[in-house]
Amino acid sequence: MDSINIKKLAEALNLSTSTISRAFRDNSDINAATKTLILEKAKELNYQPNHYASNLREQKSKTIAVIVPELANNYFSQAIHGIERVARENGYHILIYVTDDDYSKEVNFINHLHNGRADGIIMSVSGEANDHNYLNKFGANRLPLVFFDRVYEDIETPRIITNDYKSSFLATEHLIEQGCKRISYLVVNKSLSIGKTRMQGYIDALAKHNLPFEEQLIVDCSNSYEENSVIIKNALTQLKPDGFFASVERLAFATYYACYNLNISIPEDLKIISFSSLEIAPLLNPSLTTITQPATEIGTEAAKMLFKILDANGLKNLPSEVVLESKIIMRNSTSNSPEKP
Repeated sequence: MDSINIKKLAEALNLSTSTISRAFRDNSDINAATKTLILEKAKELNYQPNHYASNLREQKSKTIAVIVPELANNYFSQAIHGIERVARENGYHILIYVTDDDYSKEVNFINHLHNGRADGIIMSVSGEANDHNYLNKFGANRLPLVFFDRVYEDIETPRIITNDYKSSFLATEHLIEQGCKRISYLVVNKSLSIGKTRMQGYIDALAKHNLPFEEQLIVDCSNSYEENSVIIKNALTQLKPDGFFASVERLAFATYYACYNLNISIPEDLKIISFSSLEIAPLLNPSLTTITQPATEIGTEAAKMLFKILDANGLKNLPSEVVLESKIIMRNSTSNSPEKP
């Protein structure tokens, strides 16, 4: 039997090829009975639609790019899961790019993606970027872009974030209420928007409770586990904090290791709270008190926002910013009477 293409299927049904195409794309403007007739005839004739060729005609890749600083952080894995689910529901695939917080990688990825590789981008920005005006050089030809979690404040594009200031304020206040008077804030890049916002929550909570702010208690860490091990051990021995507020989960892990090596007991000698979406946080010894972001929901909302932009009818009245709520989950690392494992 000769191969069946869309033209031959249209002739067999005495319909136009555009009607056939709309049926396979499940367009709402096609009669249900007509659609059923088309699908049944296609099955009878063993016709398979060529979506790839159709995408080329429409100049669409049916792909969205997701750019993240890292994958080891459980938060980003959960966010990607939310993005992928929405993409799949819309007939799209995702491509994942990891910058390792390297600004040059981010720039290269963005430039590469503007060659038609993707129809839109969802990005959590690089931690090392100082000049990000490169995003504006594309002008009106810039791909639809949605930021999530980490954002560039001077780039106008929709963003999905969490209430980082409020969460950081409450996290610091929780340590104070648990008796901490010398709290150190651990941060990877305090110049990034998310680092500045979280640090301000920390500073304002200290002020509310009449605790002095000491610049030296802001501990600049890095993306290297080996470097962080040294930095955190030095902070513990030289600054003598009684509380640690980790802005990212890998700094909490490094603190656990450092305390073990220095024979510092958690939470008796040092209480720890951290931003983290890690599912094993309750299994750590002691269990880790966390500010848990709705990571999957953030990814879901970012993807929904991007598809609204991709839809020509969705360009009007889009919110420039969506703020989701994180929650503090109290566990043994900040307890005054921790349960025995």
